[in-house]
Amino acid sequence: MNEKLPQFASEEEERDFWADHDSVEYVDWSRAERVVLPNLKPSTTTISLRLPEHMLNDIKVIANKRDVPYQSLMKSFLADRLEDELRGTSRRKAS
Repeated sequence: MNEKLPQFASEEEERDFWADHDSVEYVDWSRAERVVLPNLKPSTTTISLRLPEHMLNDIKVIANKRDVPYQSLMKSFLADRLEDELRGTSRRKAS
């Protein structure tokens, strides 16, 4: 029998609770259903990044050729590189 899930006063309280408890004690996972949330947008954080002017200009030129905003192009470049790094397939120069 699953235990009754407590009411939480805050997200922090809930986070602390789940850090010490197993969801199997509270949720019947055999009845779970997969859902798709097509309109869910990932959280973003604004950062300040200092780049050499020539590098930013080159990025803007490439973005213009691809008809995309330069910030979107930079995110795409970063996402591709992160994927490579996480897979261990980065193209680092040999030392």
